[in-house]
Amino acid sequence: MDDGGTRQGLVPGDIAPDFSLPNQFGEPVSLSGLLGGSRPPRGVALVFYPFAFSGICTGELCELRDNIADFAAAGVTLLAVSVDTKFTLRAYARAEGYDFDLLADFWPHGEVAQAYCVFDPVNGMAGRSTFLIGADGRIADSFSTPRGQARPLGRYRQALERL
Repeated sequence: MDDGGTRQGLVPGDIAPDFSLPNQFGEPVSLSGLLGGSRPPRGVALVFYPFAFSGICTGELCELRDNIADFAAAGVTLLAVSVDTKFTLRAYARAEGYDFDLLADFWPHGEVAQAYCVFDPVNGMAGRSTFLIGADGRIADSFSTPRGQARPLGRYRQALERL
C-alpha cells in the first residue's frame, strides 16, 4: 500500500511479495516455486525472527519444530527467515534439530524482511512477524509480537484454520 510515499504493512488479502532466498544448505527457496510448482500447491507460513541462537527465537522455533504436524496437516510449508548467514543457519538447524527450511535474508541485508515491512533498520534485524500465505499467493493472516515477546502457538493454530 502507498500512503504518500511511506510504506504500510501488508494485510490479509494482499498478494505476498515473491522472493528467493538460500536455505541453510545454500539451496534457493522461492515463494513462487512453493506455491506454483509441479506438485499440488501448498500454503506457506513465513516466520520472520530476529536472530539464530537467541533465547526467544530458539524457544519459538523449537515449539514450531515440536508441532510441525499441525502445519503438515493443514498443507502448509513452514519457512523461518532471519538476517543470519546460511552458515549460521546450518549450525543452528543442526544444533536444534530443525527439519524445516531456515532462510538467510543476509544480503542484500534484510531485503525480504523489508518487502514484508518487518525490517528494523536501527537494529539490522527482522521483527517477530508471521505471514500465512494461501496457495493463491495471497496473505490469509498475519500477526506480530513486540520485541522480547514470543508468538503463542495458539495464534499459529488460529491462522492455520483460516486457510
